[in-house]
Amino acid sequence: MERPVLDPAEQRVLGALLEKERTVPASYPLSLNALRTACNQTTSREPVSDYSDAELEEIARRLKQRELLRVVWAGKGSRTLKYHQRLTDALALDDAERALLTVLLLRGPQAAGELKSRTERLHTFTDRSEVENCLTRLAGRTPPLAAQLERRAGQQDPRWSHLLGPVPDATAAAPASGSIDREVVLAAGPAARDAAVRDAYDAAADAYADATADDLNDKPFDRWLLERIPDEAPAGPLVDVGCGPGHVAAFLADAGAEVTGVDLSPAMIESAQADYGDLTFQVGDFAQLLRPPRNPGWAALVAWNAFAHLAASELPGVFTTLARTLIPGGWFVANVEIGHEVRHVTQAWGRSVDLTFVRHDAGAVRDALAAAGLRVDEWYIRGPQADEEGERLLVLARRP
Repeated sequence: MERPVLDPAEQRVLGALLEKERTVPASYPLSLNALRTACNQTTSREPVSDYSDAELEEIARRLKQRELLRVVWAGKGSRTLKYHQRLTDALALDDAERALLTVLLLRGPQAAGELKSRTERLHTFTDRSEVENCLTRLAGRTPPLAAQLERRAGQQDPRWSHLLGPVPDATAAAPASGSIDREVVLAAGPAARDAAVRDAYDAAADAYADATADDLNDKPFDRWLLERIPDEAPAGPLVDVGCGPGHVAAFLADAGAEVTGVDLSPAMIESAQADYGDLTFQVGDFAQLLRPPRNPGWAALVAWNAFAHLAASELPGVFTTLARTLIPGGWFVANVEIGHEVRHVTQAWGRSVDLTFVRHDAGAVRDALAAAGLRVDEWYIRGPQADEEGERLLVLARRP
């Protein structure tokens, strides 16, 4: 069985169809109008959505092409189309598994106790332990369909998440009063943020290259993790996303890897090609990363300080996109600045810039990796080294 990867809109449509097939069987399959109402209802949905008919028709078309949805006629002589989910059959779900995945698709990560109360209309679980046993069964599938997330500060019970695609955390999009707003980087929209990042690194490319040329010399732990990749990861090409002036890609190449560097900044790529002319570098957005030519996927993906300008809510979607480009067993290795700070700078590396740096929550990073279908095998938190200011999460995950 191949596990489908669903974007949030596809999750909402299939979750709504799964729910209504059980709760209102007389009205099922759903018409477009009923599907819109089911997707956009304000109860039992996190987050609340506002999909239009045109958007839902496009989502349904995509799901139909993947054989996860079937379009049927309402009845003899009727011209009304209705929609029927096929996810249950595609994943061979029993009633208990289906009920849990339905609620996880509609409401995101939840604790076992919450899932028991929220699945009452879909399936009867005798107690919380029965819910936990079913979740464990889903997590033990090949590939797994659910994962237990680490307990966060203030939480009494661990939460569970489905692994069918990125899972937006409703709490990340609407931080509590006085908390860190890791969404501020999107205040003017993703395109404006990307333009500011590209312009800043274009302006600072030469100075940044000088500052990082010997960066890894003073970071033995980073070198230890990077050196393992060519020897222990599956055979095949590697990609260094957000490669900057190419020093990490060059380190990997010296360790024996066939590596390609990708960066949003043309000036950074020009600097990398000037310093490491025997390696391959290309301008590109890692959020739209493609598989390597003439290969089924990347054997390993390295992201060293690549996510510093992303909002917290973007991590699951970006990680899912990146994970799709890996071969089975492929490595996802990242160095992420963590902490509780969002800082805006106008001067960096001796240049005028307009950059906002986000220090991510370590647990949220690991949750996003799990939500992207990656298995987190190793993670480490190390203190500042060389000219760094904050702690770093170094993580090694694999595509099952």
